[in-house]
Amino acid sequence: MSRRGWVLFGLMSVIWGVPYLLIKVADDGGVSVPVLVFARVAIGSAVLLPLAIRRGQIRVLAGRWRWLAVFAVVEIMLPWALLSDAERHLSSSLTGLLIAVVPIIGLVLARLTGGPEQLTAARWAGLLAGLGGVALLAGPHLEGGGAWPIAEVMLVALCYATGPLIANRKLGDLPGLGMTAVCLAATALVYAVPAALTWPSRTPSAAVLASLAGLGVLCTALAFVLFFKLIAEVGPARATATAGFT
Repeated sequence: MSRRGWVLFGLMSVIWGVPYLLIKVADDGGVSVPVLVFARVAIGSAVLLPLAIRRGQIRVLAGRWRWLAVFAVVEIMLPWALLSDAERHLSSSLTGLLIAVVPIIGLVLARLTGGPEQLTAARWAGLLAGLGGVALLAGPHLEGGGAWPIAEVMLVALCYATGPLIANRKLGDLPGLGMTAVCLAATALVYAVPAALTWPSRTPSAAVLASLAGLGVLCTALAFVLFFKLIAEVGPARATATAGFT
């Protein structure tokens, strides 16, 4: 990879290593799954939408709404709800370990769908070494379990591996800032009613509010802008590694 690719890869690995802990804090603080997802995407869209509008990156999305909707469902709407629900029963360490299979799924999907990625022995060795490293770090802190929460995280991993392929092959010519802003705003609309129906009866603690803010600004708004740059720089298969080895 280029130097720019390595810098983006490093930034994304740090930024997307944080959400598991922040989601766990919000879950333990009594925030419902719809409220958690809504708060995250609403904050993210509030940060990015004005910037996208100012730069004229919304109108250029016209005619591509179908694939934008598919991307929003696969990368945001479905996995974030599943992940938030799973972490009500799993530790953040176990969740991060399970998510570490994303690069492997991404590489296989890219190859099966006609991508240029090669399933070489060196690449498999690197992916498995990374997975082993996550297991070594997370192993002493694994807690929780259950078939359904683990299945939810596996579905999240499948979604996270599929999203970059869609972004690269169907939406690669569109501005990442505009795409992210629209997808986050659409997700906020979808979750607005469920969030209103499950809104907490009292104001969450400062730690929970800080976690929601961090999820919205750092792990969503900033993260997606960098993620689209990373996909354009190194391709979808390599980009998925940041969702796993963090």
